[in-house]
Amino acid sequence: METQQQNFDSFDENQSLQVIKEMIQVSQKKLKNDGVLFILWGWIIFYNYISWYVINNIVTTYQIYKGFEYFAKGIVVFAFAFSIYYIFRKSKKVTTYIGISLRYVWISLIVCLSLVNMIIFNTIHEFNPTLQHPIFMVLMAFAVVITGGILRYKLITFGGIVFGLLAYICIYFSVEIQMLIEALAWLIAFIIPGHYLYATRNS
Repeated sequence: METQQQNFDSFDENQSLQVIKEMIQVSQKKLKNDGVLFILWGWIIFYNYISWYVINNIVTTYQIYKGFEYFAKGIVVFAFAFSIYYIFRKSKKVTTYIGISLRYVWISLIVCLSLVNMIIFNTIHEFNPTLQHPIFMVLMAFAVVITGGILRYKLITFGGIVFGLLAYICIYFSVEIQMLIEALAWLIAFIIPGHYLYATRNS
């Protein structure tokens, strides 16, 4: 009877590990298919940070300034519309426990960004982008590392670690340079992994 119980426990443990492995594989496959959203939002935010730097430090004419501004607004509207369409089109996909967990990670990130912003403002009673910007980057880095760890994607985890290191580097520079540094962070943590995942989606 004891041997039978041990075999049952062993089977149950192996079965549980297999279920977890299958859930990770399903979530990885979904992320590969959704790599297009990584690419889209990575490039858009990368452009916004780069254009912010160009507008505030290089552009000298009002017409060019408005051109950058209108283009940025246009691509953000397009990105939101495409993301909503893409999500609804893929709404029948299998949802796993891991997928739900990741959803909570990113929802929590948005809530934490808002709370941190309110805490800082109510503490120092002023808008201090030099301080807030690196803190927001650290929170973003945390979410990226957690995502990579849950999905067992070393490239995403590495991107999140680099994002965090660049957040620390930001504290030594002005806001203008911080924007360039964060643009680099988005390139490493989102754009490169997004292109790689989407390129290997059928493998």
